[in-house]
Amino acid sequence: MAMKQFKAESKRLLDLMINSIYTHREIFLRELISNASDAIDKLYYKTLTSGDTGLNRADFYIELKPDKEKRTLTITDNGCGMTKEELENNLGTIAKSGSLNFKKDNEPKEDIEIIGQFGVGFYSAFMVSDHVTVISKAYGSDEAYRWESSGAEGYTIEPCEKESHGTTIILNIKPDTEENHFDEYLDTYTLKNLVRKYSDYIRYPIKMDVEKTRLKEKPKDVEEKEGEHKDEYETYVETETLNSMVPLWRKNRNEVKAEEYNEFYKSKFNDYQDPALVIHSSTEGTATYKALLFIPARAPFNFYTRDYEKGLQLYSNGVMIMEKCADLLPDYFSFVRGLVDSQDLSLNISREMLQHDRQLKLIAGRLEKKIKSELESMLEKDREKYENFFKNFGLQLKYGVYQDYGLHKEVLQDLLLFYSSSEKKMVTLKEYVSRMKEGQKFIYYACGDSVEHVEQLPQTEAVKEKGYEILYLTDDVDEFAVRMLMKYDDKEFKSVSADDLGLETEEEKKEAAKKVEENKDMLNFMKEALDGKVKQVILSQRLKTHPVCLSTGGAISIEMEKVLNALPNQEKVSAERVLEINANHPIFQKLCDLYQNDKDTLKQYASLLYTQALLIEGVKIDNPLEFSNQICELMTK
Repeated sequence: MAMKQFKAESKRLLDLMINSIYTHREIFLRELISNASDAIDKLYYKTLTSGDTGLNRADFYIELKPDKEKRTLTITDNGCGMTKEELENNLGTIAKSGSLNFKKDNEPKEDIEIIGQFGVGFYSAFMVSDHVTVISKAYGSDEAYRWESSGAEGYTIEPCEKESHGTTIILNIKPDTEENHFDEYLDTYTLKNLVRKYSDYIRYPIKMDVEKTRLKEKPKDVEEKEGEHKDEYETYVETETLNSMVPLWRKNRNEVKAEEYNEFYKSKFNDYQDPALVIHSSTEGTATYKALLFIPARAPFNFYTRDYEKGLQLYSNGVMIMEKCADLLPDYFSFVRGLVDSQDLSLNISREMLQHDRQLKLIAGRLEKKIKSELESMLEKDREKYENFFKNFGLQLKYGVYQDYGLHKEVLQDLLLFYSSSEKKMVTLKEYVSRMKEGQKFIYYACGDSVEHVEQLPQTEAVKEKGYEILYLTDDVDEFAVRMLMKYDDKEFKSVSADDLGLETEEEKKEAAKKVEENKDMLNFMKEALDGKVKQVILSQRLKTHPVCLSTGGAISIEMEKVLNALPNQEKVSAERVLEINANHPIFQKLCDLYQNDKDTLKQYASLLYTQALLIEGVKIDNPLEFSNQICELMTK
């Protein structure tokens, strides 16, 4: 029997296939099962179009048979089979696809889907096998043929005997090496898991004989003696169907119970809690796909770490292509779990790389809109559930506002929640703006480590006195996100520590300016006494009962300074600090007296007031011992 040679370019491609294209050897099983499914689909289509009533969908199957002694794995289907010419064309010429030609030559009905299109998936078998045998008999033919190859050196084709139509592929599994454990592909447990992982939704049953153990029945007429072992077990073989066949996401939503969604999510994505939200959608048009998405009830333990990988499972007609396709989700929706199944995705030689990423981008764009819409619906209809979602994943939405220079802020701004000073609960920006009082110019916010801390900040006094609502920003990213938003509904955000809060009348501004002018020498003296720690010492317009506070000039606030300086390997930054003194507090008169009579003590007061302001802000002071000594010294005077 003469050895036939692959063409030169086919040899190179086969070598590339075995060594480079596929990153995971285990997908060989997915490819061969997909090919078997295609062969059955073709035959099923032929029977529909020819009016042959001798076969129906229930007659078809795919069978796996591992043999550890012979080191073979056999994959059998009862599909259309191949003639000698088809074996020559489809297997003798790499990248010659029978499925693709079938699709071009026919117009299958809607329920006939041909998975394989590029003809090289079969050769992934050589990643785990050093010799491949294909025995095939075409439907309606009396002749069967055997195709054999040990790799790039070539192949043989010869007549053989086969009882029924279909194809049998026999893989001689490679011996183990130090780096690769090929024995696992002869293990029924491994094969079951691979089928469930990659081919669970192939529409035909994938069967395998599995050895099991059961309690052996004892003859009724045998009496057990005391002390004898009572339980005896025996092994037996049972044929199992390894795949579920009907994808949950291909059913109509009204056919699926909530319990089914929950169980599917928990088993598929290894969570012990039911999801907070299920999104089941089917879209047709420029991007045709089915999606089944889940929002977890809690954040995974590693969600806010570098170890977390975002992405959705990607299927093509029920065959998994990618475990985690990151391109389907933007970073700010990275908490979403689930899958997408599209018949429109054109796949290239490996099914692991997408040929037309334009289609993927269309799907990703649609998913983004759908996720946003569902979250907005949850916010509107089930506030408690949304607030729980926000506790887990709100931080990610805020990062999304800040990232990419605010490119996505329009998408995310209506999903944000912040604690309200007046409502004493979490509110949206839309709700805040709807309650703004007549004459209120800004959306006011205050930053701190906690709601309790912000509540006590002296800087909030003037805004609260006006009856204006304040948003409390307690996460590190909050102020960065708000600064990136800049405005909401044409209302500008304003920190309660900013220079101009827009609260004073023109008359009040003039009176304040007059007082500053009268005391400018003392204020400059205190600034100099602080030796560069502050940009200015001023009389405050925001303080009502507290003696002192810090505000900032420039782009960096004190909270932003704390966050940035806490980052590793980050160049240290400094906010332009301004020490504000309450001119209506008794301490102010004391400062004026000291400026006239005891400037050395005034220096100590300036230092103490500055340190006090730092402590109010939650900023770590440089020298606690010095601060303590200064207090003791003043107490003894």
